[in-house]
Amino acid sequence: MTGEKPRIRQVLVVEGRYDAAALTNAVDALILTTDGFGIFKDKEAQSLLKELGRRRGVIVLTDPDAAGFRIRRFVADLVGTQHVRHAYVPAVEGKEKRKPVPGKEGLLGVEGFDVNALRQAVLNAGGEQSAARNGRAITYADLYVWGLSGTAGSREERYAFLKQLGLPPRLSKKALCDVLNSLYTWEEIDQMQNGPQQG
Repeated sequence: MTGEKPRIRQVLVVEGRYDAAALTNAVDALILTTDGFGIFKDKEAQSLLKELGRRRGVIVLTDPDAAGFRIRRFVADLVGTQHVRHAYVPAVEGKEKRKPVPGKEGLLGVEGFDVNALRQAVLNAGGEQSAARNGRAITYADLYVWGLSGTAGSREERYAFLKQLGLPPRLSKKALCDVLNSLYTWEEIDQMQNGPQQG
């Protein structure tokens, strides 16, 4: 891989986990998947995308086929076009290495492009580079200490906490860490959970 991974402020939206894995090698960003057309019925995912889109902006990067463009339109309508930018990969005939046969339209999907092409697609779409956050990252251990994971009553605590933040209550532990690190510092969350420290 060549070049540094730029840290992107906006939330990146791709179709599936293989696309997300490829993009993770190209940029440092919060990446959400639509699970293909799954986003059309997943109210939790829709709620998360709308909230994050309103706060951070969204860059959509889907396959260059009819299904990809249908997903783009859905995300733009859901989040609001003023918060959405579009990144594109070219329509190139081919197939991904892991697939035995090409897709229905015979076009290479997002996961089939190299790191530099994906990075450039995001930057061309207006991906805003942000400085590294000050302070340390929020970890699974922090979720435990704050009573949001792995403790008696943690599910109820997590539900109430996410509702307070305007986020969907059923985020996985990994998604919760990713989202909190994207939106807040450790210090901000710790103060919400424990109140101001006495000095």
